Order: sequence, then structure tokens, then C-alpha cells
Amino acid sequence: MTPQDIVLIGCPVDSGKRSRGCLMGPDAYRTAGLAEALDGLGHHVRDLGNLSPAPVAPLPDAPAHLHALAETIGWTRSLSAAAQSAMDQGLPIFLGGDHSLSLGSVAGVTAHAHAMGRPQFVLWLDAHSDFHTLHTTGSGHLHGTPLAYVTGRDGFEGFPALTASVPEQNICIIGLRSVDPAERAALQDSGIHRHDMREIDETGIARPLGTFLDRVTAAGGALHVSLDVDFIDPAAAPGVVTTVPGGATVREAHLVMEMLHDSGLMTSMDLVELNPFLDERGRTAQLMVDLAASALGRRVFDRTTRAYA
Repeated sequence: MTPQDIVLIGCPVDSGKRSRGCLMGPDAYRTAGLAEALDGLGHHVRDLGNLSPAPVAPLPDAPAHLHALAETIGWTRSLSAAAQSAMDQGLPIFLGGDHSLSLGSVAGVTAHAHAMGRPQFVLWLDAHSDFHTLHTTGSGHLHGTPLAYVTGRDGFEGFPALTASVPEQNICIIGLRSVDPAERAALQDSGIHRHDMREIDETGIARPLGTFLDRVTAAGGALHVSLDVDFIDPAAAPGVVTTVPGGATVREAHLVMEMLHDSGLMTSMDLVELNPFLDERGRTAQLMVDLAASALGRRVFDRTTRAYA
């Protein structure tokens, strides 16, 4: 395995929904030993600390039901700039924070890929499609909007203009099991590749992932991986607000990560929606660290079995 330069960027984003706690996620990953795990694999790890949102004034004409719009726009600005810069330093891992952080992380890495003349691809591992705009989200929670924003859909007044958008056909969502009617209609009219848990049950998780990775390889693309805690079944990963039963097993999640490592395609990564306030003795944080390590070279059979006291 070739050592890589890994850049850890703390993103204590807690503005994407009303339930509090995701701001503690970056330090939970640090406490669970993410840097040590990656260093133990031979990688060169630098932790850049935690970002802060750029100051943004309230938008007076914004829909009233949108939660913390100005703060989320501020996070998008700071994260987009940090992501674009970090791509020149190595493989960035964005430590969330709720999934609204991907408004900025994906926008930033896509701008970098565009500057390098490479197509950007996104693997979205999530129970939800996050394909709402500011005008279709009924909840007003902006952690449900990143894919709509980065693909250039209308309806993001006040957000930074995209340097480059991600083509819909370059996105693959795996793990779907909770999609709002407005999102379902938009997805059906889109070019996004999407695979729900029924399909995974019927055909396995390796087939759709392998097909997508083959497309990334053929295009010479950069690959951003966004791993939401709720991709995994809540019985194994309880530390998340948006629990949806019937998610990926621990073994399926590790298989995805191992296939990513085997492909050598991943160029950036989000770890999102960990809420340590809801976790059980750190088990979700530790699982997410283990999955990140699998994506960067650790095999499951190399792991020492731990007992949770």
C-alpha cells in the first residue's frame, strides 16, 4: 500500500437541522483514534483543527421555515474554500458535523477537479437522497439539500455560486430507504444513479458499487465519498438523529470501504451526522473510524477484536 498524505478537517456544523449534537462529532472522531488509525497504516496525517463559518447576515426574503439559513451559507463558504485548498495538500477527510457540510466540501473539491481538468464523481452512502432545494424542503432542514446544490439545481438563493457543478450521471447513491415525495419526483427526472436497500437485499452491494467505480475509472475521475452514519443500520450505529431501520450491515459497510481502497479512486471523504450525544459508549464513532481505516487500507481480518466495557 502506498502511503498517502491525509488532511483531517474538523467541521462542527450543527446548523443543518434543529436537533443539536453533531458539533461534537469532530472531537469524537479524534477521541476514537482516527489519526492514530491512519498513521498506523503508514499514512502521513495532519489535523488542521476545526473550521468556523464565515459571517453571513440574515436573508430577509428567505422562506421563514428554513432553519439557520445564514449560518449554513457561512459554513458553505468556509468549507468550500477549505476543501479546494486541502486538495492540494493530500486527501482531505471532513469530520462532521451534519450533512449540510457537504454543501461546501463537495463544492470545493469539485472546483479543484474542474481546475485540474478532471470530472468529479460523488458516492453518497446515505439512507436519504438529500436532493431538496430551499423551496422543496418541508422540514426546513438544510442537511437534506447538498446534492441538489452541487448539481446546480435552482433554488439556492444566497449560497455561493458554483465554480463547477457535479453532473447528475456522476453521482451514485447507495443505501436509500427514506425519500420524500418531492425528492422522489426530482430523482426520477434526474440522471443520478440510485440504489435502495431492497435492491441491495436482492443483488448485493458489490454489484452497483463496482459498476459505478468502473465508470469513475473509465472517465479518469476524482471521487468524493460522503459517508452518513445513517447509511448503517441503527442497531450497529445508534449515534445519529435520523435513524432509519434496515440499513447496511457492518460487513456490507466494510465491503464498500474495502472496494474503495482496492479501486484507488477516492480523493476526498466526508464522515457526517455522528451525534455523540446519542451514541452508546462511543461505538458509532469507533465504527466510523474503522470504516475510514478500511477505505484507506485496513482489512477487517487485521483488526483486533475489542470488547466494549
